[in-house]
Amino acid sequence: MQFGKVRRAGQETVVVVEHGLARPLDMGRNPAIKTLADLLNTPDPVKTASELLDSLATADRLEGTTFRAPIDQQEVWAAGVTYKRSKIAREEESVGAAQFYDKVYSAPRPELFLKATPARVVHPGQPVRIRSDATWSVPEPELALVISPAGKIVGYTVGNDMSSRDIEGENPLYLPQAKIYKGSCSIGPLITPVGHMPELPVVEIRLRIMRAKKVAFEGTTTLAQMARTVESLAEWLFKENEFPNGAILLTGTGIVPPDEFTLQSGDDVNITISGIGTLQNPVA
Repeated sequence: MQFGKVRRAGQETVVVVEHGLARPLDMGRNPAIKTLADLLNTPDPVKTASELLDSLATADRLEGTTFRAPIDQQEVWAAGVTYKRSKIAREEESVGAAQFYDKVYSAPRPELFLKATPARVVHPGQPVRIRSDATWSVPEPELALVISPAGKIVGYTVGNDMSSRDIEGENPLYLPQAKIYKGSCSIGPLITPVGHMPELPVVEIRLRIMRAKKVAFEGTTTLAQMARTVESLAEWLFKENEFPNGAILLTGTGIVPPDEFTLQSGDDVNITISGIGTLQNPVA
């Protein structure tokens, strides 16, 4: 079972996805559950969703269904330098500050930064953007943790942390501008609850970038390559901080295109994570 949000009759509707069908929930049956986040924060989201299934509504086939980003009021945060490949790439793009990326890769404390507010998150199928003042831009395919207000990981989704490598490489203090701008974050399309996800070390992340209907870049990694645990990243995010609406945390990337590659307007970014699905966004 997975959870998502779709647009039905002009309204965003929470759905359960099973066996190739999206089945809407009747949120009016439980006044305490008004949003997808509310559902995920219940003691047993799968059981609760089963109780809220709208037996009178028509189920939709996934083909042709337009999913919205599975987010309500959560902030989106991101972790960096969690894979060795990412560490090497950050050192290469910012030679003068290479020592700091080496230190954060092996330090107990991770790199964490705010990535997007809910209103800034790009929906699946909608355009992510490259900065007009950047010359070296890449997508970063990442597992995203869905975390409750209590700091508990309740699900997983797919994330795209768009990055301007030349801007960050010029000076690490420019990281907010390289990472946080209009159209720089997309998540979705579905959330897989914790109990329905494969064992994390075997989960594969695949990135495919299409250009003029041809593969411009393709790469894969597994979560076994991550130097930190997802539990540790969630714990650090909530240390000395509060998230009354919960949070979504991107966990870093292990797939880095070659230095000569940069995204172009018109490219198509596809990020697939086993156990979750594929997040697709065109590039503008």
